[in-house]
Amino acid sequence: MAIALVKTLGLGQNRTMEPWIIATLFAAFFQTTRFMLQKVLATATLSITGATFARFAYAAPAVVLLAAFYIYATTGSVPNITQVFWPYSLWGGISQILATACVVKLFASRNFAVGITFKKTEVIQTALVAFVVLGESVSIVGWIAIFVGLLGVLLLSGKQAPQNGKGVFFGRPTVALGLLSGLLFAFSAVGYRGATLAIQTDDAVLRAVTALAIVTVGQALGMGIWLARRDFAQVILVWQARATAIWMGLASMLGSLSWFIAFTLQNVAYVQALGQIELVFSITASMLFFKETITARELTGIAVLACSIFLLLLAA
Repeated sequence: MAIALVKTLGLGQNRTMEPWIIATLFAAFFQTTRFMLQKVLATATLSITGATFARFAYAAPAVVLLAAFYIYATTGSVPNITQVFWPYSLWGGISQILATACVVKLFASRNFAVGITFKKTEVIQTALVAFVVLGESVSIVGWIAIFVGLLGVLLLSGKQAPQNGKGVFFGRPTVALGLLSGLLFAFSAVGYRGATLAIQTDDAVLRAVTALAIVTVGQALGMGIWLARRDFAQVILVWQARATAIWMGLASMLGSLSWFIAFTLQNVAYVQALGQIELVFSITASMLFFKETITARELTGIAVLACSIFLLLLAA
């Protein structure tokens, strides 16, 4: 699948790899690493909200230091930020928090690779969100890709049809949770692209680190205050889990930075489409690190969803 994606993007022997493609590949790799560590924390010591908070709390200091260093080494001053940045960043930040919580909850119901696959319906939903919010049209091939992707989700909804009389699709809470996480990540991606483009500089990295620092600090403070009032014991557990959470924060920072850079350079739907290579990384992680078994039905569903991604790339 990875080879097909690369060829579709035009990465032949006579062309150099474009910066947004490199950034997206790094983003997918680091995001898989972060989800692996987050799953360990959620299943071992932390609650869903605790594991979600840890993701932002341990990423924020690293992001701030990186942004400060980059700004000092380049322009020496923070770039001008237009007013439209704030609603976009707030929209993206809140959506990402809720989406991350959905994914952590999803991991408790399904195995790692399938959980990631449900989450990756965001690429299909991003096309819909972009159409509604930005007015970007979808081609006939794009709509075919959407329907093929829905078929893949149906195959992933369970090994057997429910016995309660409900349909396979709507009768599975994990499917609804996975689709919700994908929708929220789609909202987040569109919000972040809008936010990065609202920073007035031609330096894509400067846009990315500035936006990422502001958003991540806001997420960490917001969740920290909320969790301290609702479940302070989880704040203590997040600190006690720092041996693992620090690495999760580092992976989160590197992954988010890569996504932000890609969003500044390319259309968000196109970036998300290439990001589906995360499926390859997640399946490998599922089998090698968590010793989980992928059923034939689930592999078929992943393959069908991968085909929809390929079609979406052709339509982009």
